[in-house]
Amino acid sequence: MRKDSKKIIDHVKDFLEYLDVEKGLSLKTQQTYYQLLKKFIFWLKENKLENILPHELTEQHIKKYRHFLSQNFNKATKTPLKKSTQNCYLIALRNFLNYFAEQGIISLPAEKIKLIKQKERTIRFLDLEKIEKLLCAPNTNTIVGLRDRAILETFFSTGLRISEIVSLNKEQFLNIRDDEENLEIAIVGKGGVPRTVYFSKRALFWIKKYLEKRKDKEKALFINYKGPKHKIGKRITCRAIQNLVKKYAILSGLPITTTPHVLRHSFATDLLSKGVDTRIVQEFLGHKNISTTQIYTHITKPKLREIHKKFHGFKKS
Repeated sequence: MRKDSKKIIDHVKDFLEYLDVEKGLSLKTQQTYYQLLKKFIFWLKENKLENILPHELTEQHIKKYRHFLSQNFNKATKTPLKKSTQNCYLIALRNFLNYFAEQGIISLPAEKIKLIKQKERTIRFLDLEKIEKLLCAPNTNTIVGLRDRAILETFFSTGLRISEIVSLNKEQFLNIRDDEENLEIAIVGKGGVPRTVYFSKRALFWIKKYLEKRKDKEKALFINYKGPKHKIGKRITCRAIQNLVKKYAILSGLPITTTPHVLRHSFATDLLSKGVDTRIVQEFLGHKNISTTQIYTHITKPKLREIHKKFHGFKKS
């Protein structure tokens, strides 16, 4: 290990290049790291530590930075930063320190940065009866209704993130046969990680019906429509999808807290409750770490107990 004469703040650009070249992270992810580290750089400058070298950073500095985060306020809501947000800043700093370690530069070990304890996440999801109400809510006599039905069916069929649905292109669904049982396509998900997703026969039915009404040359699978005459727009936005999910949730009498991510949770919960292995669901969802998928297990345990009792072990003769 070596001591480095380059200031911590001057290493940020090198760290971003490392994320790009060595780790292969997307530009968006690199930008996120940069934004998170800007908070730490601001704190260093505020405390006249802008000239500090990597090997000079101590646990005491980290404790003070954690205290600084706990006293910070969200500019928009005027409320203290959520514990999850504070942890995002700390995780970014952890990875920055890991970079120093990989470069052979003496620095504070990343494990010295303790994350803030959070309450167990509350997962909202819909059961199949409520999902069916939601999926049937759009008026499929209009092209907008057909689009919306296809979007909702896609959510529950695939468990895709909202940004991943926005990114789908029409060419991926050309020549769908009427008897098509399922379709698998490759996508590039969060963090630039490729994975395969699967569309059910039911989802494909509604996508096909929607595409049959499309006469435009737009590349996107799902596009915006403007005004009562449904003037064709560009690729649909994440905000537009959030609004349409909320609209149909209200029409269906479902909780106003029903969001695109609730549909993703519902997809995962349905699979797990039917006994699908957690690691398989991890693959479906595109989670990097199994711990992210395990947030669902406390919801599905009672159902898994029933499955085990029904299917496992010797049966009475």
